[in-house]
Amino acid sequence: MRERDPRQLGWRLWTLHALRTAVAAAVSMAVASGLGLPNPYWSPITTIIVTQSSLVDSWPISRRRLLGTALGVLLGAAQVQWLPPGILSYAAAILLLGLICGLLRLHQSAYRFGGIALTIVSLVPHTTSVWGLAWFRFIDVSIGILVSLAITLVWRERIG
Repeated sequence: MRERDPRQLGWRLWTLHALRTAVAAAVSMAVASGLGLPNPYWSPITTIIVTQSSLVDSWPISRRRLLGTALGVLLGAAQVQWLPPGILSYAAAILLLGLICGLLRLHQSAYRFGGIALTIVSLVPHTTSVWGLAWFRFIDVSIGILVSLAITLVWRERIG
C-alpha cells in the first residue's frame, strides 16, 4: 500500500478545517442574529477562537473562555456600577480579575479571555444598562462555544 504525501494530507485537513470553521462561524452568527442580540458578531468570534480539530482539543479552550468571560463580565459590570470611572478603576478591576483567576487556579488564558470581556463591558460605550451588556456578552460567547462544540462533535475531522 502506497503512503500518502504528507503535504497533500495536510492540505486536505486544512481545507476541511477551514470549511468546518466557516460553517460553524456562519451558524453561530445566524443563531445570535436570530435571537436579536445587540452585538451578534461576538458569537462567531468565539466560535473561531474555540473551534479546534477535535472535541478533546476544543473542550479546554471552551471551558477557559466561558469561565474567563463570566468572571470578566461580572467584574466589568461591577466596576462600572460601583466604582468611579477612570483608568485606576479599570486597572483595579483587571488586577482583581487576575487575583481571582489565580485563587481559582484557572489557566492563564481564562484570565486573558476574562480581561477582554471586562474591557468590553467597562470601556465600550453602551446605551443599555451595564448589566444587560454583561449578560448579552456572556450569551454571545456561550452561543459561540455551543455551536463550536456541536459542529466539532457532529462533523469530525478524520486523518486518512
